[in-house]
Amino acid sequence: MAGCGGSDADSGSVPTPSEARAALRGAPPQLRALHEQASELLPGGTDAFRRRLAELRGYPVVVNAWGSWCGPCKEEFPVFQRVAVRYGSGVAFVGLDVTDPVGDARDWLRDHWVSYPSFLDPDSKIARSVGATVGLPTTVYFDRDGERAYAHQGPYRDDKALEADLQRYAGATPNP
Repeated sequence: MAGCGGSDADSGSVPTPSEARAALRGAPPQLRALHEQASELLPGGTDAFRRRLAELRGYPVVVNAWGSWCGPCKEEFPVFQRVAVRYGSGVAFVGLDVTDPVGDARDWLRDHWVSYPSFLDPDSKIARSVGATVGLPTTVYFDRDGERAYAHQGPYRDDKALEADLQRYAGATPNP
């Protein structure tokens, strides 16, 4: 699958699940727990989401709010598929599937595997709690202390733009 945006930062294709798992094999336990839930839809609402954020203290967290019905979300998905693998040994990635029928979201994730889980957010309560209120996609960055550092409105059109924000707002570096 070709990446959207055509940037020379894009590698063109997304990693397969086996390539991603191999690249993320040395991740610390808290991040490895996310990778073990790759492409899963997690229930539990705001309480479960907040517990997961608390478990991830000590690591920068990137929360991407998306929906399978959202054209710009679909456009940026390959960017997250690639970048989450390149940075996933030091940065926690978590999705928020917002106002999406569960079956549609499952179908999307079955066809567009990512190395991290997404929380179900049918009523946008989680999205509102993190400040993703303008529209989708929205990407929210949390620092190592769990404090919100930045919110990016709109799609990331290429890997380079997402990587720049990861470095700026999460202090991230690619996996060794």
